[in-house]
Amino acid sequence: MAKLIHSMIRVRDEARSVDFYARAFGLAVADRIDFDAFTLIYLSNAETGFELELTVNKDRTAPYDLGDGYGHLAVSVADLEAERARLEAEGLGPQAIRELTPPTGGKARFFFIADPDGYKIEVLERSWRFA
Repeated sequence: MAKLIHSMIRVRDEARSVDFYARAFGLAVADRIDFDAFTLIYLSNAETGFELELTVNKDRTAPYDLGDGYGHLAVSVADLEAERARLEAEGLGPQAIRELTPPTGGKARFFFIADPDGYKIEVLERSWRFA
């Protein structure tokens, strides 16, 4: 059976992106592989074996076009209000908490935040199917 191991996004500024993901989600550099034309940075934390791969193309100066196909990454937290307040205090600009109640029952509580390159990250409360 397949096991998800990482997701990759392209970023322009390695230091700015590594700082954002460390401050926002406690992700640290697990590995960094430098090539002539690009660098791969793998971020992770003790919560999961899943990694976020940041790809920095060294000749890239223009922002990436995220298009209309990309949606978001998602993380779950135990205390949604406290996490939103912490991110606000960090100056990272989290959006307001929202709720979504499907017709079949359950409830999702969440907010969104964007990284320095505009990638959206959904922060979900650990409940219902997002434990």
